[in-house]
Amino acid sequence: MGRDGFTLAMLQIRVDGGCKHENLARAEQRIAEAAERGAELALLPEALTLGWTHPSAATEAEPIPTGESCERLAECARRHQMFVCAGLVERAGAKVFDSAVLLGPDGELLLHHRKVNTIEIEQQCYRVGDRLAVATTPLGRFGIMVCADGFAGGQVLSQSLALMGADVILSPCAWAVPADHDNVREPYGQLWRDNYGPPAHDFQIWIAGVSNVGWLREGPWAGRKCIGSSMLVGPDGQPVLIGPYGDEAEAILYAEIDYRRGRNSRDERSM
Repeated sequence: MGRDGFTLAMLQIRVDGGCKHENLARAEQRIAEAAERGAELALLPEALTLGWTHPSAATEAEPIPTGESCERLAECARRHQMFVCAGLVERAGAKVFDSAVLLGPDGELLLHHRKVNTIEIEQQCYRVGDRLAVATTPLGRFGIMVCADGFAGGQVLSQSLALMGADVILSPCAWAVPADHDNVREPYGQLWRDNYGPPAHDFQIWIAGVSNVGWLREGPWAGRKCIGSSMLVGPDGQPVLIGPYGDEAEAILYAEIDYRRGRNSRDERSM
């Protein structure tokens, strides 16, 4: 679709705490599937390699872009000639960050974000981020935020990215609920509708949040489960695509981001 838009694949996949190689292999497989379906950009969850707040961050976090995880994803982007956005657990000297990257079809690092709005429970694992940027590409202008960045200070980070010129904000996430959460009685997702909707509407941009699925086995939220429910919000401020809910609800969600129409046509396939 060139400058008028692009095909987005939202990869709602399982992430197992501390299992870097298994998680990366799963991500590589799903990226390949999305490429076969014609996706031009693949968006993956937060802390894809080690799992959100998993204790392995202290010893297994890697530098960006020279760490194994970033290099493998960059090679995957080159192999399939597509853009890849993913959450990574980053080591920078003595500091560990909950980070995310946008990689180009040539494997080039286009954006490197460090989560700014680290909530209290994760501050024992990660430092507060120190950067905000937008990248201009043939598909449009992109910004990155990570999960709770989306509700920082009345959407201040998403508003800032929009003011910096982002057409699309990509957000790797890890949305977790208590083990006994009843999705029929209390449907998940209102927090993200409330925080993605206003900036998307006010600035006429797209916001895509992709969560992983699976149980949190260790760390401060051990016993909770990540439940997908990934969400794409359009320029009218309304959700136009919502992923399935559940700790086993892996899915690849496809959307045509059309800047001319300000809406998308939707195609969802659960695996």
